Amino acid sequence: MDDALSLVFVMLAATLRVATPLVLCAMAGLFSERSGIIDVGLEGKMLMAAFFAATTAAVTGSAWLGVGAAIVAAEVLALLHGFACITHRGNQVVSGVALNILAAGLTVVLGAAWFARGGQTPSLVGEQRLMPLFFSKAGDNILVYVALASVPLTWWIVSRTRFGLRLRAVGEMPLAVEAAGISVAWLRYRAVLLCGLLTGLAGAYIAIAQNAGFSRDMTAGQGFIALAAIIFGKWRPVPAFGACLVFGLLDAIAIRLQGVRLPGLGEVPVQLIQALPYLLTIFLLAGFIGRAVAPKAAGIPYEKER
Repeated sequence: MDDALSLVFVMLAATLRVATPLVLCAMAGLFSERSGIIDVGLEGKMLMAAFFAATTAAVTGSAWLGVGAAIVAAEVLALLHGFACITHRGNQVVSGVALNILAAGLTVVLGAAWFARGGQTPSLVGEQRLMPLFFSKAGDNILVYVALASVPLTWWIVSRTRFGLRLRAVGEMPLAVEAAGISVAWLRYRAVLLCGLLTGLAGAYIAIAQNAGFSRDMTAGQGFIALAAIIFGKWRPVPAFGACLVFGLLDAIAIRLQGVRLPGLGEVPVQLIQALPYLLTIFLLAGFIGRAVAPKAAGIPYEKER
């Protein structure tokens, strides 16, 4: 019985650790998408944030400066996305894809130029990493708890504040919001800035907490998985959080099953185990994309009436 409880505790802790960047990224995308700005660039912002977090931590020796650099990098891309989609009313999907391509290429080029390690940063040690909190028996660091806190905080902001009411309104009927004397552009810019803040934290977690440095394409599609969680959760924080936990659980199980031999089946192929979260993403999108109703103004450029 004790062994079973211990296993459950270990799996729960592992699930939370693995799901942390997904949760932060999902809450980030929820702010942007509820304002009417589709954000398929979550992956790119998270990857760029991870690179600058690891780079800054390696150069300065401070993990917290790395977190700050990650947030700034993600905010720059968020503002670039907002400039293209809000100010110039560009195609939001194309802009997001462009950010992903930019981040995937630029991180490798800068990494190779600065460190001559094929796009990787030096390994981080000691104060260069976010270490587990002293009171955490599960070995969790502070960003795990920030991710957990972001879910009720996002729910409260979106559902219970004046800003959240206006955010939901601008994602549904921006013309009515403008008619009430509220700037649609300013609301949407604030939403994408919140998105940048949370994706910056997600990228920092991946590079300097979950791992000990940056490597090429290390986000491995987690931004797209977070986007799938948002759709599965129908643009609501708590169901999206539940979807992130499911993905995290699959990843945690995959890690524990590597090298394990099952009776009658032999050793489980590592490739099959690693593919489980992505297969679930396809399943969720295929099964729920038709039932989930996005904000009505999502993806539609808004032009102020003269």
